[in-house]
Amino acid sequence: MELLLYIAVLIAAVAFAVLVIYTVMTLKSMQRTMMNATQTLENLESQMEGVTTETSELLEKTNKLADDVNQKSEKLNGLFDSAQGIGKTASDLNGSLQKWSDSVSKAAAYDQDKASEALKWGNAVVDFWRKKKNK
Repeated sequence: MELLLYIAVLIAAVAFAVLVIYTVMTLKSMQRTMMNATQTLENLESQMEGVTTETSELLEKTNKLADDVNQKSEKLNGLFDSAQGIGKTASDLNGSLQKWSDSVSKAAAYDQDKASEALKWGNAVVDFWRKKKNK
């Protein structure tokens, strides 16, 4: 009976040793997995720092570009105001020229009547002079 007890203790000791060996192997595997995960997270962190830096630079460039566009837009507003003033001046000049043209046309029509009358008198004088010369 003692022999069975020794065999049972030996089997329990071997089983415990096998359990310890597998537990150690599992823990070593978990340690490697955790180290790989740590390295992956460190790489990810360094990549995120690069992305963050690039994003900050891009945001800064975008803000500068927006400021530049706003400044140029304000300059263009002045140009459009000037163009509007030139358009009004051209419109006023056109109105003045139209009034002057109307005035010239009226004067020409009035003078045309006088010129026509003068031609009639001139023709009458020439006809009279020819008739007198022919007699």
